[in-house]
Amino acid sequence: MTAEGIDRMSVPVFEEYEPETDCGCPGCAQRRRDLAMGLPLRAGGHPSAHGARRALVLVTAAGVVLGGGGAGAAATPAGPYRADSADRTGRPDRPDPAARERVDPQPDTPQGGSGPLHGRPSRGPQGAQGPASQSLRRTTRADIINRAKRWVNAPVPYSMEKYWTDGYRQDCSGFVSMAWGLPSNEWTGTLARYATRMSRTELQPGDILLFHNPADPTKGSHVTIFGGWTDYTRTAYVAYEQAKPRTRKQATPMAYWNNSARYVAYRYKGLTGQNSGAGGSASSVKRFPGRTSFGPGANNAYVTQLGRMLVERGGSRFYQAGPGPRWSEADRRATRAFQKAQGWTGPDADGLPGPSTWRLLTLHQGRDIPAAAVGGPAFPGRGHFRPGQSNKHVEKLGRQLVKRGFGKHYTSGPGPRWSEADRRNVEAFQRAQGWRGGAADGYPGPETWRRLFR
Repeated sequence: MTAEGIDRMSVPVFEEYEPETDCGCPGCAQRRRDLAMGLPLRAGGHPSAHGARRALVLVTAAGVVLGGGGAGAAATPAGPYRADSADRTGRPDRPDPAARERVDPQPDTPQGGSGPLHGRPSRGPQGAQGPASQSLRRTTRADIINRAKRWVNAPVPYSMEKYWTDGYRQDCSGFVSMAWGLPSNEWTGTLARYATRMSRTELQPGDILLFHNPADPTKGSHVTIFGGWTDYTRTAYVAYEQAKPRTRKQATPMAYWNNSARYVAYRYKGLTGQNSGAGGSASSVKRFPGRTSFGPGANNAYVTQLGRMLVERGGSRFYQAGPGPRWSEADRRATRAFQKAQGWTGPDADGLPGPSTWRLLTLHQGRDIPAAAVGGPAFPGRGHFRPGQSNKHVEKLGRQLVKRGFGKHYTSGPGPRWSEADRRNVEAFQRAQGWRGGAADGYPGPETWRRLFR
């Protein structure tokens, strides 16, 4: 064949392409990972790929078939991760964000490395061991959450390469850098320098949950902003995060849908006003509002503030819902537990806050509410508490109800035969826990029994 004939043959065209940042196809997703693996270490690349040459991606021109072979097999993405169904107990006092069997994929969150804000230089020095505390922007929990909400409301599309109008990169670590007001765009490998590590039990709105995978930073590394517990069980929280396809706020199992055990809690070093809060922490009002703000019939913001402070001091087990503005038996019991923890007795531990109780709570002084004691009689079974039943367990239940202040429907007794008075007293106790509907039907179950005898 002549050279001229060879020139006329169809020749495959090879070219390098850049993936679309928001495209979800397997090809673009894999290409973005490959690019991240080729980044230098300081920019977030994988250690084993440092210094390696970036390979060209070869694509053939349309209609070209090499060697008579067909199209290659399409890549099959990994299946979604399903939240652990063991978290669902079905208890009436434990709402579960996973009850809808939410399916959340493995977070595909490649991210850029540390760098200045886009369009303007960094706003402060950063030493080799991390930023100096005096150079950090001072901020409050409320400010952090409000900045996070701005991106949620926008909403800001996820991207490891693009920057939002405020100069922060549109990935998970850029989102936290923005919410904390950092002087630069950070990544999961450097955010901890600006924060103090702590226990998950200490989490408050504006703190973060961080998973950095040093062995392979592009696999699983992610960070979320803690927005507050969803309920008293503390098994789920409101997470603000930057993940595909855009910024979101949602109830999330503690600590995340996957790699849960590897997430670490951190608190921003530049935080001010520890008692100022958003979405779950106590407000900054420190002056005692007066005894008339509390007690039966009270309905105001000070009751909510009291409840939130009590929850932070170990009183979460007393609340099925809330805390809220309407005074409840849960508020009284939690206040009494805090007062007893200080060694107070009699009228000083009546469950109604006075100036001394309020001062200790707002200044975060005094002793915390101790954990609930383990023990009490075992629940004998639902069948013992039905019309026509007569046994020692009914009488034991009645006596405990009277002891706890829920015996007003008894005209005599209590005794061993189950009666409507027993049912109505149990119902009153269940409603005092904040339960409604079928959860407060007057027939004791395991949780009612546990709370009654603890």
